[in-house]
Amino acid sequence: MLNSKSNYRRRYWYAFMFFVIGLLAVVTTTRAYADEPPKPDPTGAFQTTPTAYTVPGYVKPDPDKATNKELAIAVDSVAQSASHSLFSINFVWTLIAGFLVMFMQAGFALVETGLIRAKNAAHTMSMNFAVYALGMFGFFVCGFAFMCGGLNGTAIGGPASLGGVPTLNHMLTTGASVNGDHGWGLLGTTGFFLSGSGYDSAVIVLFLFMMVFMDTTATIVTGACAERWSYKSFFIFSIIIGAIIYPIFGGWVWGGGWLAQLGYRAGLGHGAVDYAGSGVVHLQGGALALITAYLIGPRIGKYGKDGKIHPILPHDIPMVQLGTFILAFGWFGFNAGSSLAGGDGRIGIVAVNTMLAGMSATLTGIIYMWVVVGKPDPSMMCNSMLAGLVAITSPCAFVTPMGAFIIGAVAGVLVVWSVFFFDKIKIDDPVGAISVHGVNGLWGLIAVGLFSDGTYGAGWNGVGATSYLGVAGKGVTGLFYGDSKQLIAQLVEGGVGIAWNVIVGGVVFYVLGKVLGSNRVPAEIEIAGLDVPEMGIPGYPEFIPQLAPEEVSASELEKAEGIRVPRLSAAAR
Repeated sequence: MLNSKSNYRRRYWYAFMFFVIGLLAVVTTTRAYADEPPKPDPTGAFQTTPTAYTVPGYVKPDPDKATNKELAIAVDSVAQSASHSLFSINFVWTLIAGFLVMFMQAGFALVETGLIRAKNAAHTMSMNFAVYALGMFGFFVCGFAFMCGGLNGTAIGGPASLGGVPTLNHMLTTGASVNGDHGWGLLGTTGFFLSGSGYDSAVIVLFLFMMVFMDTTATIVTGACAERWSYKSFFIFSIIIGAIIYPIFGGWVWGGGWLAQLGYRAGLGHGAVDYAGSGVVHLQGGALALITAYLIGPRIGKYGKDGKIHPILPHDIPMVQLGTFILAFGWFGFNAGSSLAGGDGRIGIVAVNTMLAGMSATLTGIIYMWVVVGKPDPSMMCNSMLAGLVAITSPCAFVTPMGAFIIGAVAGVLVVWSVFFFDKIKIDDPVGAISVHGVNGLWGLIAVGLFSDGTYGAGWNGVGATSYLGVAGKGVTGLFYGDSKQLIAQLVEGGVGIAWNVIVGGVVFYVLGKVLGSNRVPAEIEIAGLDVPEMGIPGYPEFIPQLAPEEVSASELEKAEGIRVPRLSAAAR
């Protein structure tokens, strides 16, 4: 029977969970149907009409005023057909890319589960499995609205490749208007529950793609806190990531918010440029991993009283390597899909740059470990490949193949240094999430400000649609190609991303621990393994003696087999 203290903790947990869900529901439903014009287009029927988004300079002819009425009708019919084909291609491309990113969840699950001990396999795999639903729930309720709800109300506008999202047109702002915006963008306020103004074909395609990116951030934290994180704490924290923490910062960069506006409002290059999310996705996940791993503390036995580091070996290296290849495959959707346009001729360069960075990072990681440590280390070569992919995620569209090679080569060694550094300062990260995603996410942002060559991105974030730095058609440009201000914008994004997630994520995690009693499982459960006490079933039942209590007692089994059966208290069970 649970004692009174445990009863109170359980009541607090239920109260907190229902309070959060109820608060989100009450606040957001008041906005769900508030926006009448323009009307949503749930079937996509009106996406066939050519607009400035699809055919630059096209003006729909008026047959009654045309010299040749039949010709005007024919021209408009051809334009509508071309527009419909363009939208269809972009919709399908974006959806397929989103499906690839969704499959990356399997890669993360295999990598993280392989890198921890067998006694915690079911628990770690279950966190990676459930975070997909948990993060999506928060994002569906209000996260998407906070992130993208003001896209079309800014000077930057919505995704042209999808025909724009004219119904996502309200944002909480501050300051005076510039270039037709409504001030510095802080928070979107339309699209809650994908209802009302959110019930639109283009909006829903955008939701799917943005959702799977958010889920990547949420799952990064599960690796850093693996083998000691309470499932209750994980459950609630993951919803909050998807509902509040991730989308607010994401909206500042991808939703037309103030970081994206640093270009045309403050003169800092093209503003914060983060093509596929080294910052929005990976730096956020790494920063959250850093603060949660610090607050939850290291695993029992990881660091000795004498200061020595005691390595805790992974239980399945082949699983880790398989998961890494699944992630590398899904990364093509992650990066090339971020064009949101199958007709964008740059997607081939994006894909190849992604491959090259992963390759060079793998090589430098292997060689560094071989030379310095003496062995190539299979787990570290996987982290090196992932680090290269993280680092190229932001600059993939803006750099040359040689630039991508250099960015990846740096990342492959940087991740090794970072893993050793965090171990030295006693922040226990079982899978290297802080180093792979946080450190190399920051490196990816900086790389945009260094290596972008100006051949792509004209008009990015509302800057340089006709010319930039006095050159017609010049796009995002880094320090090595003549624009030092872009590097400043990238550093601002990186600094804000770290501060936001460490402070807000840290406060939420700390308060959650107080409400639940602890974010961490009891020591006896951690030692015995989280699978059975937390999940009710072991990941590998053959590792656990199959007892028939009415036939064989634990003490008899110990005598017969020469083993010791872990004892759990009633509360732990």
